[in-house]
Amino acid sequence: MSRVAAVQMASGPNVNANLLEAARLIKQAAEGGAKLVVLPENFAIMGMTEYDKVKIREADGSGPIQDFLAEQAARYDIWLVGGTIPLSAHDPDRINAACLVFDDKGNRVARYDKIHLFDVQITESNERYNESETIEPGNRIAVLDTPFGKLGLAVCYDLRFPGLFRRMSEEGAELFALPAAFTAITGKAHWDTLVRARAIENMCYMIAAAQGGYHANGRETYGHSMIVDPWGVALDSLSRGSGVVVADIDLGRLHDMRRSFPVLEHRKIACGLPQ
Repeated sequence: MSRVAAVQMASGPNVNANLLEAARLIKQAAEGGAKLVVLPENFAIMGMTEYDKVKIREADGSGPIQDFLAEQAARYDIWLVGGTIPLSAHDPDRINAACLVFDDKGNRVARYDKIHLFDVQITESNERYNESETIEPGNRIAVLDTPFGKLGLAVCYDLRFPGLFRRMSEEGAELFALPAAFTAITGKAHWDTLVRARAIENMCYMIAAAQGGYHANGRETYGHSMIVDPWGVALDSLSRGSGVVVADIDLGRLHDMRRSFPVLEHRKIACGLPQ
């Protein structure tokens, strides 16, 4: 049995203020017994424009946001999934939306670059997003061994692509970390259904850490961070605002469920990497 946590924030354009808030919530999660903590997408900056994150990009392995994550993990003796942070990409005008994992000694043990980019028009609210203007997509999955089980990493819009999660389950994933920043409209329509579906169809725990609230740039995010078990049951959730959701995950129960309901063994179609 392991205790895990998802942090929910409503980040703004000031990096230092966001890091102070993240530190407060990480401490709250650790004091609640969590040994694995997941931060939301864009936890360090939700800029006034999409190019603000490009301005604060860091070189891989060096920078104040990466130092913050390493220090927090070591201070609280936790494994920390660092939401996403902007790292330098091949294109100098774009970044990689990188999800970094640090162990309880503050060592970086994994990096996943968001694969699926949010290029959409939401007609109901006349919102337009074009992440590919400022983000280079990744092309590799990330599944790593942790004390809590095999952990697969995905980010926000990735949630709509079940092939990615199936590919990670084929690599042995037992739980997924999902930093996200769903819009209010798409979240209300699809978030709960998609999070539960990815947990159920892969017989995995899902730790979904979201942005949730109103942001200085005028954007509204849906929130509803949750931890979902392999049967699709939400063990804890938070609708809006900053806070922490915490739950215990039980790999013994997960393995019992997989034995009694062997959906993964019944798969007939293998999944390759997303195109």
